[in-house]
Amino acid sequence: MADKYNVEEAEALAKRALHLPIAQATPIYEQLLSLYPTSARFWKQYVETQMAVNNDDATKQIFSRCLLTCLQVPLWQCYIRFIRKVYDKKGAEGQEETTKAFEFMLNYIGTDIASGPIWTEYITFLKSLPALNPHEDMQRKIALRKVYQRAILTPTHHVEQLWKEYENFENSVSRQLAKGLVNEYQPKFNSARAVYRERKKYIEDIDCNMLAVPPTGSSKEEAQWVAWKKFLTFEKGNPQRIDTGLSTKRIIYVYEQCLMCLYHYPDVWYDYAEWHLKSGSTDAAIKVFQRALKAIPDSETLKYAYAELEEARGAIQSAKNLYESVLGVSTNSLAQIQFLRFLRRAEGVEAARKYFLEARKSPSCTYHVYIAFATMAFCLDKDPKAAHNIFEEGLKRYMTEPVYILEYADFLTRLNDDRNIRALFERALSTLPTEESAEVWNRFVQFEQTYGDLTSILKVEQRRKEALFGKGEEASPALDSSLQDVVSRYSYMDLWPCTSKELDHLSRQELLVKNMNKKVEKTNLPHGSGTIGSVASSSKVVFPDTAQMIVYDPTKKSEFSSSAKPVAASNSNTFQSNVTATATHGSANTAFDEIPKTTPPALLAFLANLPHVDGPTPNVDVVLSICLQSDLPTGQTAKQSFTAKGNVPSQNDPSGPTRGGSQRLPRDRRATKRKGSDRQEDDDTASIQSQPLPTDVFRLRQMRKARGISTSSQTPTGSASYGSAYSGELSGSTG
Repeated sequence: MADKYNVEEAEALAKRALHLPIAQATPIYEQLLSLYPTSARFWKQYVETQMAVNNDDATKQIFSRCLLTCLQVPLWQCYIRFIRKVYDKKGAEGQEETTKAFEFMLNYIGTDIASGPIWTEYITFLKSLPALNPHEDMQRKIALRKVYQRAILTPTHHVEQLWKEYENFENSVSRQLAKGLVNEYQPKFNSARAVYRERKKYIEDIDCNMLAVPPTGSSKEEAQWVAWKKFLTFEKGNPQRIDTGLSTKRIIYVYEQCLMCLYHYPDVWYDYAEWHLKSGSTDAAIKVFQRALKAIPDSETLKYAYAELEEARGAIQSAKNLYESVLGVSTNSLAQIQFLRFLRRAEGVEAARKYFLEARKSPSCTYHVYIAFATMAFCLDKDPKAAHNIFEEGLKRYMTEPVYILEYADFLTRLNDDRNIRALFERALSTLPTEESAEVWNRFVQFEQTYGDLTSILKVEQRRKEALFGKGEEASPALDSSLQDVVSRYSYMDLWPCTSKELDHLSRQELLVKNMNKKVEKTNLPHGSGTIGSVASSSKVVFPDTAQMIVYDPTKKSEFSSSAKPVAASNSNTFQSNVTATATHGSANTAFDEIPKTTPPALLAFLANLPHVDGPTPNVDVVLSICLQSDLPTGQTAKQSFTAKGNVPSQNDPSGPTRGGSQRLPRDRRATKRKGSDRQEDDDTASIQSQPLPTDVFRLRQMRKARGISTSSQTPTGSASYGSAYSGELSGSTG
């Protein structure tokens, strides 16, 4: 479909046809217009090619094919140009034919917002007609007045210009008569001008030259669909408050223009037909449906809608033909079911029974047809025995269909036949595959809860567990009775014997039980430089150990935090403490020792100033507050600060003295830099002090906690305080 309706290729073909002889261009145009029959632009280009070689017969034939379905002003201007060319030299007869052509054109596209030039051309043509006597002159003026009065009531781009011309025309005929006519039509003109301004806003969002393609879901197509819907809603509201006939004509015109772009949208065709029905024009709605099925012949939905209309107006045979056309192309049993229902409504249950006997032999017949006809026999024919026989016959073919089993069980439930219901479940569960039997087991349990005693309920529940989870050691936790079973057993619809919090707690416990005894294959990844390559080349996928999953409890501190706190180095650097704590786990020591050597100094300083926070996600406000109060060194200053804290790089360290990192600045430059740093500290402190205090009690508690942790991480050889998160005070000392 995408290749067939290739818009870029179609545009390229149209441009190519412009430079070809008419004999070679004609097949190209016919090919394009077979795919895009509503493209006024392609039709105009095609007809102009024929007009250029004076092929009048071909031109007339093309106009007869496209004019009434392509309501676009440029194409119709081409039509009137051809008519005037043909009849210009035929005297009075030619003038009469041209006048008829103008009226024909304005009757179709005179309401278009861009039709102003056509109104102007028609008025100019009428003025050019010769008047051999006063009577003919009076008739010409009357005709001009009628055209002017129609034009100034139409919201077009030229409505103000036409109004001025109308005033001049009336004043040139009779000033005394002009005053009354102008005063009469002034309010109508004002209304047309106001509607034009509103209409223009809707038109600006519409691309009338968009080629009609089947819906692809692109943003442009959706935007055009919305724009047309808005415009239609605007016109249906009759904003100009004109009479019903003119309003109906405008709405029809907008629908026709909309279908030029949304030709393959079934919802637009349906809305158009429904609007005709609501307006009382059934014949027009039928014509719309017929055009719709020609545009989208594969739309089953439109065929059903059209058949519904024909059935509603009593045209049973036409509706039957539509249903049969759906049967001819449908690949599922829905068409058979809908035809069954139609035959029951139109011809009775006996006709539907005859068709069912034929349909069940079809290879496309599924269990849906059996269920539909059995339900029809039971509910409409009041014959439970016939319905029971149909279900039993279908059970021989669809014993492995869980949906069919459940529908049959529902039917037996209506009959209150608990004996056969229990027998049905037993028969079905003995043949159904385990992976498809869960819903049937659940319905069996529900049945026992309604009809059985406590012993039968517990027995069926245990059987369900054994069938779904097995009987081995791995399934032993699932086979044990749990509180979840009691909750499930004593709940009803949306009523539960526990609170939502308790239900959530039980659900989490159920997850933990499932993962508790799960056997997980442990894979030892090799170490060394070839680790990544060996893992990538291996075809074995390593899955995470889900048995280690736990539910996060924010009231408990993480193991990593508790193990990292006692470890302290010769300074108070939090980042260095974490590195030291992690390095005690064996071979990771070397990897973490390399981090300070390869990490930029500014990033090291930033990491060193980060607070120590418990939980999966820290409080953002606390982190930002501490970071804003910190003096983050950059460049050489950062390296010097880390050197002063004991992080002296080796001779092979790329960030050491051999890289130029130990060059000392002159005293005056260091003083200047220190002043700039102090000034920056003052600005940052002021920005923190100017911020409003948080009102959330939890957030205040987190900030107090972060402050206490940063203070307690001091070492005997040095101390660092990042100030208060509330007052913005900044203090620091090193020793």
